[in-house]
Amino acid sequence: MALTLYFMRHGETTYSQTGGFCGSLNPDITEAGLQMAIAFSKAYSHLKWTAAYVSPMKRTISTAKPICDAIGLEMQLRDGLREIDFGEWEGKTQDDVKQNDSENYIHWMTEPAWNPPPGGETAVQIASRSELVLTEIRKNHTDGNVLVVSHKSTIRIMLCGLLGIDLGRYRDRIDAPAASVSVVEFGKYGPKLTILGDRSFMSEELRSRPGT
Repeated sequence: MALTLYFMRHGETTYSQTGGFCGSLNPDITEAGLQMAIAFSKAYSHLKWTAAYVSPMKRTISTAKPICDAIGLEMQLRDGLREIDFGEWEGKTQDDVKQNDSENYIHWMTEPAWNPPPGGETAVQIASRSELVLTEIRKNHTDGNVLVVSHKSTIRIMLCGLLGIDLGRYRDRIDAPAASVSVVEFGKYGPKLTILGDRSFMSEELRSRPGT
């Protein structure tokens, strides 16, 4: 059996609803976000899980909790799985940043791999710290199913790194809606993406919520 990684984004938060910048901020998931996590647990708890690696933020821990509780799996918290730090943009809306910090915003939108938000992180920095976690996982688990619960930008950047996609295009090439799951299998020829951004396990009502 090959190693299979299940990359899950955390459930809905108030910031994912509004589109505000939320990286180092630490909100919990909403009630709808919890229902998304419960739906995932019900759909996936039948699998034989080897481990769960989780970002140490409230929203990711709360998302991982239903399935970890259901199967008795201990969370392995890793700082490398945190969301991108948006620096001075934390808590602000995109419209606000466009109007008041347009030059930095244009640079970040054009080439996020090397241009961070003021005081924040680049995609290259995210790739470097998250790669340490992926290396640890592959060292500790040569096969089996491993859950990785992280964040929108971080998951997209990790997938780009695994698939050989330019990190600067992570927003253009990969999508990761709230509580969605993307699956990567490690086979003879390296990592292969088999599922991207799946949310079929949750109700249509949850899938259709604004901003998720």
